[in-house]
Amino acid sequence: MTVSVERARDYPMQRWVFEDAAGRFDIDLGDSNMLPGHLDDLTLPAGLELDYGHDHGLGALREAVAGLYGGSPDSVLITQGAQQALYLVYASLLSPGDRVIGFRPGWQQSWDVPTALGCRVDLVGFRPDLSFDVEAAEAVAGPDVKLIVANSPCNPTGRRIAERDLRALVALASRTGARLLLDEEYALDLSRSPALDGDRVISVSSLSKVYGFPGLRVGWLYGPPSVVAGCAERKFLSTISNSVLCETLAREVLADRERHLRSYHELTGQGLSLVREFARRNADAVDLVEPEGTPFAWLWLRTGEEPLAMCRRALDLGVLLMPGETLGASDGFRICFARSPEAVTEGLRRVESVLRPHARTTAPPPHDFTAPEPLTSP
Repeated sequence: MTVSVERARDYPMQRWVFEDAAGRFDIDLGDSNMLPGHLDDLTLPAGLELDYGHDHGLGALREAVAGLYGGSPDSVLITQGAQQALYLVYASLLSPGDRVIGFRPGWQQSWDVPTALGCRVDLVGFRPDLSFDVEAAEAVAGPDVKLIVANSPCNPTGRRIAERDLRALVALASRTGARLLLDEEYALDLSRSPALDGDRVISVSSLSKVYGFPGLRVGWLYGPPSVVAGCAERKFLSTISNSVLCETLAREVLADRERHLRSYHELTGQGLSLVREFARRNADAVDLVEPEGTPFAWLWLRTGEEPLAMCRRALDLGVLLMPGETLGASDGFRICFARSPEAVTEGLRRVESVLRPHARTTAPPPHDFTAPEPLTSP
């Protein structure tokens, strides 16, 4: 089943994190990124000239990003985080009357921005096992589809698009003349990106999630040079270029990529073990969806309480979680475990005290992402 988006709305996630929760927590299990790094972890080159840089991004950084894919720097545009990369694709490829297919729950920008540009957006749910419902996307696709937007691994489910479903989405884009915009923020191996296999796929990623440097605001898109050129024109009209300082530091992060990935695997491995044990202890209150490489997990809430209400009570104890309502879902929450074992342990202890009085002894109705409810703000 699909939901058509008729107008842009405010951002429930923005209000939850920056207004409702601001200054009220000491343990952050709500954000979706690796534990943030520090400037002390990086080295500033002496004599760095702080000029305008380049509208496409510094050459050395573009080469480093191209190396992640095993492709050409001509296919790379450096942006102000993945958010700008996604926005530039929408702004450069879409026109009023175009049709966009997306998946929900997910990142609200993917349906709000196209809607604001005058497009029709059809949101597709997930199958009961949380795999991508490609058949539902195919059912609503037509000759007016311009863009298909997907996220793998998915935020908030933590699940990757299966290879067969990914091939089907690429084939759907080719058959309809659309492009597939693939948000690969949490992909650990971009050399396997379908953006390398033709001119229908655009990949977006950044240093924010896996590497833990969201404060650098460095992201990129990888795609056909013609798309890169169109997005670069839009970028020039807004920010001209990125910070030379941030792009230079980003190049250093990628030069030391293996060390950063080792830290990521170590921290997420420890954290996920703690979340698994938490879910086993509280099986009458939550169901864990096993993540596939993400620093967070989705937990179905079995208590019958609205996730936002539960997360507000956890916030009263100083723990930030991400209620499903902020991501277009209504019966679960996202929890980040890429934090120190001490922080995860203490955070889960507080969340458990919130859940226990509301645990139920009878099974709730089956969870369902196949028919998204209209988005409501928390």
